[in-house]
Amino acid sequence: MEYILHLFILICFYTLLSQSLNLSAGFTGLISLAHAGFYGIGAYTTAILSTQFGFSFWLNIPLAMFISGAIAFIVSLIALRTVEDYFIICTLGIQVILFSIMNNWMDLTRGPLGIPGIPSISLLGFSLDSKISFLLLSLFFVAIIWFVLRNISKSGFGKTLTAISEDEIYSQSIGKNVYLSKTVSFTLSAMFAAIPGTLYAHYISYIDPTSFTVAESIFVLSIVIIGGLGNLTGSFLAAAFLVLLPEALRFVGMPDSIAANMRQIIYGLILVVVMMTGKNGVKELFTSKAKRIA
Repeated sequence: MEYILHLFILICFYTLLSQSLNLSAGFTGLISLAHAGFYGIGAYTTAILSTQFGFSFWLNIPLAMFISGAIAFIVSLIALRTVEDYFIICTLGIQVILFSIMNNWMDLTRGPLGIPGIPSISLLGFSLDSKISFLLLSLFFVAIIWFVLRNISKSGFGKTLTAISEDEIYSQSIGKNVYLSKTVSFTLSAMFAAIPGTLYAHYISYIDPTSFTVAESIFVLSIVIIGGLGNLTGSFLAAAFLVLLPEALRFVGMPDSIAANMRQIIYGLILVVVMMTGKNGVKELFTSKAKRIA
């Protein structure tokens, strides 16, 4: 049961990450490979504040969001001067820089040694150290972020972001401030990414840079693409699919000598099949009619 609850908690973390990335990648068309970096900023902020200054989880979240958003805003002033493929490469560089800082700034992050001893979350005097209580808390944040992003997508600002992703030049020609909208979208996306980072740090109670690599950014982007760009429900389904699939393959009876390689091959083949099912990816495996959030 503990194992199953752990998997559900991971699904919540990746749902939060993919939903936050959907704000910039899905709604605005800004494909970013730096999302794990902002995820890491949230985790390291809460780890440092908790272990060195004794800050609580409820104070760590707004501070982590502020720091992640401030860094994303500064980054966006440079990155958003590029477009399309160049923007992706630029965010890849940002991800490498953020990882290098986490891995080499020994005085602040302790580098590869990581930060241990992160306390559990307390609510009204009760410690949320059991997996079922942490899962309920994670689901609460999933619901909150889904509600916020859904309302953003239906607002005038959300319509502007969708218009920019469809035709940036036309959006600019009708008076929309494209650069400002992109900046706000990218910054908000990074701020929301700090939330699962904070939850992850308190849940694991230990963090190191290996959890916030380029591969992690690619994995989160894969969830967004498979679930459907701009599709918040698809993000949840794709996160569940990509987290549970490797675990399910562990129970497929294969000789130990080829098991690891065969799991990777089967995993890759299933991803290819899912991507070929249609524009909304894994969502079409669960629903007969899929549509983008507009």
